[in-house]
This record gives sequence, C-alpha cells and structure tokens, in this order.
Amino acid sequence: MLIICQLSAQGTVGPGGASTYVDGQGVIRWSGSDEEITGFGVNYTVPFAHAYRSAERLGLEPKRMIDRDVYHFSRLGFDLYRVHVWDTEISDTLGNLLDNEHLDAFDYLIAELGKRGINYVLTPIAYWGNGWPEPDRPTPGFSHKFGKAGSLTTPEAIRAQERYLRQFMEHVNPYTGVAYADDPRLLAVEISNEPHHDGTPETVTDFVRRMREAVEASGTEKPVFYNISHSTHLMEAYFAADIRGGTFQWYPTGLGYGKALPGNVLPNVDRYTIPFDSIIRAAGGAKIVYEFDPADVNSAYPYPAMARSFRSAGIQLATHFSYDPTYLAAYNTEYNTHYMNLLYAPQKAIGLMIAAEVFRQVPRYADYGSYPADTTFDAFSVSYERDLALLNDGTHYYYSNDVKDSPRMPDSLSSIAGFGSSPLVRYGGTGAYFLDQLEEGVWRLEVLPDALQIRDAYGRNSLDKVVTVLQENIHDMTLSLPSLDGSFMVRPINAGNDWAPGVREHRFAIRPGVYLLGDSGRVATREMDAPWAGGRLRDYAGTEGTVDRVHVVHSPPPVVQAIPYTVAADIVSPDSITRVELVAPLGPPIEMKRTSGFTYSATVPIDRVKPGAFTYYIKVTTRDSERTFPPDVDGDPYEWDFYQRTPYETRVVPVMHDIRLFDAHRDRDALVLSQWTDGLSLRPSGPGLEDEFLIRLSSLARAGNGGGTDSEASDYAIRHYLKPVLGGLRGRWMYHDSLVIRGESLYGQPQPIEVGLTLSDGSTFATVVDIPVNVGEVVVALADLELAPTVLLPRPYPGFLPYLFESQRDKAFDLSEVESLQIRIGPGQSNDQLAQPQGLGLISVDIR
Repeated sequence: MLIICQLSAQGTVGPGGASTYVDGQGVIRWSGSDEEITGFGVNYTVPFAHAYRSAERLGLEPKRMIDRDVYHFSRLGFDLYRVHVWDTEISDTLGNLLDNEHLDAFDYLIAELGKRGINYVLTPIAYWGNGWPEPDRPTPGFSHKFGKAGSLTTPEAIRAQERYLRQFMEHVNPYTGVAYADDPRLLAVEISNEPHHDGTPETVTDFVRRMREAVEASGTEKPVFYNISHSTHLMEAYFAADIRGGTFQWYPTGLGYGKALPGNVLPNVDRYTIPFDSIIRAAGGAKIVYEFDPADVNSAYPYPAMARSFRSAGIQLATHFSYDPTYLAAYNTEYNTHYMNLLYAPQKAIGLMIAAEVFRQVPRYADYGSYPADTTFDAFSVSYERDLALLNDGTHYYYSNDVKDSPRMPDSLSSIAGFGSSPLVRYGGTGAYFLDQLEEGVWRLEVLPDALQIRDAYGRNSLDKVVTVLQENIHDMTLSLPSLDGSFMVRPINAGNDWAPGVREHRFAIRPGVYLLGDSGRVATREMDAPWAGGRLRDYAGTEGTVDRVHVVHSPPPVVQAIPYTVAADIVSPDSITRVELVAPLGPPIEMKRTSGFTYSATVPIDRVKPGAFTYYIKVTTRDSERTFPPDVDGDPYEWDFYQRTPYETRVVPVMHDIRLFDAHRDRDALVLSQWTDGLSLRPSGPGLEDEFLIRLSSLARAGNGGGTDSEASDYAIRHYLKPVLGGLRGRWMYHDSLVIRGESLYGQPQPIEVGLTLSDGSTFATVVDIPVNVGEVVVALADLELAPTVLLPRPYPGFLPYLFESQRDKAFDLSEVESLQIRIGPGQSNDQLAQPQGLGLISVDIR
C-alpha cells in the first residue's frame, strides 16, 4: 500500500510528551524510540495573506481548498509541513494572540495534516507584512508597528514577542483539542523567519535566549531552532543562547529572474556547502531547511539532486517553498518565482515526490562525489537532458518524464507514479498518474487532467492572466504489470465518475479519475469509501478542466538554416480541433498533424525556406471557429480584410554562414547577470549604429564584497543561453572553428575579459582576451579554449554558497555540446588592475 506517513510510524508519543529531542551529536530523534527523524514536505499559505484574500475574492471556502491540497500532499508522499505564520494578522501590538479567521484556518490545516500523517515545524513569527505580491494591508500586529528591524531591538517589541510566543504555544487547537506546546506532531519550533541581526554578539544572544525562553515558558519540551543562515558572522552568538539547532534555506538559481530560466542547473545544486558547519557540530546543533527551490526553473530533475545535497550536508528536515494552492495555480500569483502544484506543474510535483523518498532513503552525510558522477545515487537518477527524475528501488517506481529504464523488481512493486510512458505504463496524456497495489492483483489507479502551460509562469502575473490550463481528455493507457492479466476490470470509484472502459490486451481508454483494477470479483466488492492513506479510497486529486478558448503555444527560433524547417506548436481548444494549418509564403497552407498530447507539427519544404525573414501564421479551425495566431484573432490571413499583420518570424541563413550567438539589441533582456549595477545600459554605437551593451564597474577589488566569496568579489559575469539559436541549425554549424567578439573598451586601455562556451554538462571552456579601445573584432580559435570555472548564475542564495563550479570533465571541448556563452570581467587581472575601473561595450559574438 502507499507509504505516506513514514514519520508518524517512528514512535511519536501522546499529548503532554516532548515527542522529539536533539541528542548531543546534533541529531533529531523521537523521544519514544530514540530513532533518527527525517521529514520532507512543503510550505503552504492558504490561512494567511494573499492566498486567503484570493480565496475570498474568488468566492471560495478556504477550508475546502485546504482539504483538496492536503490530499495532494499525502498523494505525493510528504510527511512534513512548515510555514512562517503571519503574526501580523493574528496578534496585536502588545503580542496578544488574536483568535480570528486566520488562526482558525491555520488550526484547521494543522488538524487535517495530522489526519494524513503529516507532521510539522512551527515558525510563529514571520515579520512580513501581509501584502505580497500586493501592497501591505493594515494589520493589528506588533511586526506591523515595529517592522523587522525594530522587532529585533526595541524593548517594547521584544516584550510583545515574548508574550505572543508563549500564547501561541499555549493555544489549544479546537480541531485537535491539543495545545501546540503538547502536539506530538510538532517536531520543532523555529522562532522566526529570516531575522537580520546587526547588533553586538551579546545583544543578539540575549534576544535569542529571551525568545527561546518564551517558547519554553509554555511548558513545551520541543527543540527550539533559530535561523542562522542570515547574519552568519553571529553564529557563535546564536548557539550561546542554547538553541538546539539552526535553520537554512537554498535558492540555487537566485530569486526573481522574471522568466523561465533555461540551461542545466545540476552544477548549481551539486553541493550544499556550509562553511561554518564545524561551529554547528561543536555546539551539537541539528539542521533544518525551512525553504528551498530552484526558482524560475521549469523542470523536475533538480529536486532529488537538491534533496541528496541536503542529506550529504547532514540535514534531517526540509520543506519546499512554496506549494501553490490549487485555486491559484492557474495564475501563479502568490510567488511568481516559484511554481509547484500536482495538477498544474505535474512533472515538477513528481520530482518533488521523488525528493521526499531521497530524504527517507539516503543517509545523513552520504557522499556520492561531484557532478556528473552523482547523477545516479542509490536507487535514484537525475538527467538534465531528459528532464528526468527517477526512483527505481524495487518497491517504488517513480518518474517525471518518459523513461526506458526497466523496474528493478517488477513483481515487488507496490507504488508507481509517473508522467509520460515507461516499460510498465504507456500513456499519452500530460497529467500525472498513480498506481498503488492494494493487494495482490488489485490496484488503485488515479489519473489527473492534462496540463498545458500557455504562458511563462514566472513573469509578472495576475488573477486576470492564466499561465496554465487543464483539460480532461481521454487517452489510451497500456499496463504491463505482472499481477494483472489481459482481462482485468476497470471500475470508476470517485464521485461523479461513470467511465468504465473495456480492456483488450492490457489496453484501455482512460479519462481523469480514480479506478480500481483487477479481477472483476475482487474489484466489484471493494468499498469506495474504505479508509485509505489517511482518507478514503475514492479520494481524488483532480479538478475540472479550465480551457475556455483556443491557445497556441509556440516560440519561433531566432535563426534557422535554409533547409527543410519543422514547425511545432502546442494547441488546446475547448471544442474539437478539426484542422491546424501553417500559413507560410510561396505556397498553400501546410496541414499540421497532431504528433502527441497537445503538439502539432509540419515541415516546410526547402523551396519555401529562403534566406532572409521567414514569416508564417498558425490557423486553428474548430467546429465553431477559425482563429489565426498571432495575434489570436478570428479569420484567415488570406482574406482581403485580415489587417493584423504580426506573423511569427525567424531568420533564415545559408548553410555556410557565420552564426550570431549574441546580439546586443536582440539579446540584452535574455542575459543572466552575476549582479545588477547602475553601470549597465544599451546605446547605439559605431558607423552602423549597432546597439552596444555597456558594462561599467567602478572596481572589482576584493574589499566590501557583501559577504560573498573572494572569487565573486573580484569578478563580474554574464551568461547567454544559446539553445534557441543553435537548436534551429540542426548541428550544421559544426565546421566553424572560431569565436568573433565585437566590442570596445570604455576606459582608454584594452579591457581584459574571459570569453567561454559552457557545455550541456556544466563545464566551461574559455580563454582571456583583450577588447580594444576602439570598436573592433577579436578572433578566438576554438582550439585555444581551455577548461575553466563555470560561474553559477543566477547567483545561488544564501551568499555563503559557492560562486564557481569546478568541472571534473576529462573530455576535450565538443562544439556539439555547447549550451551557453559565458563572459567574465576579472580573470587574468592583477589585484592592482582589479582595483581600477572596468568597462566593456559588447556589440556581438559570432561563431565563424
């Protein structure tokens, strides 16, 4: 059966007991059995702030929304929950706890989590206003009055926090009848969310001690933790206050890039390095990760790798930030740099489900080497190229994308979770599915609706802007499970589902819902409301479809060569699609055929792909309409009054031609920068008035680096992702042998820069060149590039994490593997040179 409550099976004790403790070696253990604890789950915010307000705006009952999402958590195997409670909404200025709708919703959430076997870490103080992403609203709490900085130093605010912490811990949850201080499912208390101290060590120790004592004044024996990944220079001061451990976060791709971040991020998540770990160990402190996410990354593969790195760093509990409430996931308005939901981001959710198993199976401090050697560890695998996270341990078989790896022990499998197809399941939908063996030869199948992301989910969002839609479609499914013969029965059991398909040679047509599979006699007698996984057998994670209009998802490549050109697009419609056509120059429309899921494609013959600008439209015909994209209007481009001439466009170049990798005008907004400075701008330059991207730096001296590493302080880096350019060329640029950098120095003497190409495995090959004072070209032979450090961009957070990745690649440079352009200012300069102003005007980079 599905294992969803690993933690609660390890020896919790009843109300009034501590349930957990931290031993002398810094290990969190169960009080009843002394067993080591692991836990993995999510942050989730429906009781508070924007999430709560949005439910009310949409006319939804927050508690019913909580019910659905808590089932998602159990469905994904999470056994831990954490959130920074918005104290500003449930306290007054004196720190008295307010028993209001927010506290009530939080109490309800904690009770429902308990029913599913999910434990929690409590962070009673957030210090945040309640606005994000909106402006803050007036709230009655002490943090609204004093702010974060004032709350850490003002005597009145400190007394208010002491009062609040004690009252919060003493509060009896009306849905459980147990005070938080005594709740056996509460594993630890993290006093507050991300305090930023700048006082003396003595005053900081006094503050933290007073907060710890306020928690303990409730009579609780729960271990008290403090956030130590901020103001790390005060590490000894934190532990001098007798806390039992520290809390951390990890955003390996920074926060707020503003759009989906391309490229391989496995180098970014290779290790979670804690430079001050010796201080924590000497204090006997345990370690918890309260927030993590590869922000703006629209992929599943990083999550198990991050979980492995946490375990290698000795971390026992971790919670992802943040699970999107299902009613907001279509819009991703809450935290638009994150995106996680089982229905709307199914591949990512399966990746997170596998990460939960990493925490249960990988020992603390286990070391699997460095990337790429660590892409397979124990029963887990991750692959950037396939966007694949895989668990294959003989009992569980979970995969986030199409996979060919056979299950280790098919006869022993009890749980399958997937997206796409595998040797056991062939399925063409774009939602997740789950198979759980209830007994020999009887399986529970849950199939979720198809999801299609129609816009970038990570930009500026709104409740008026849908980023992902769901559609309930019927797809063929073929199962190859040893315990199911070819004549098994498929019985629908979730409410309102009457789809009962026939089975022929293990194949059947399936629509979203919950089903029992197996021998007709045993399946027919099963009770649909029988207890299962903390709920009922008929529980269902899905929801109704949300497609209300035709959507076409397509981005033309910047450049293609003059060869037959294949155009593919994802298309969804609320009505049946009868025809899709590519309307291109020099001939009649070309029919686009459905190839899989929502994808349609067509190949433009070579006689219609001429050098220059290739423009085209995509016309979608349904039973009731005919729409042309772009710009998404009724009508046909061939009609006389079709006046909105804004077609898709890509540049066509001859096969034997230089390729522009970077163009300042075209690509400025696509750059990833190591940091933003006031010295960045774009201006026309030269006789042709080409756009020039300017970088002016007053100094790269090591002093005043803001807590970063030495390598970071003496460096400025930019990265440009090249797959959109190179992907349209089908490898026909492999005869090129040099890079051509066009630009100028801005300060009267040649500007040294390191220019390099980063490969798909994260390794970078580079060399240092001097950019001339006047606009000109610098030619670099590809044969002269040598292995160099890769800058981890966007900059990983927190700032004590490495800035550079040192690849262990032992193979030569391979042009076919090129993924990104990397340019650095700093390498090759002496300390005296680094102290001088730096200036680069970059116009273009070609491969010739």
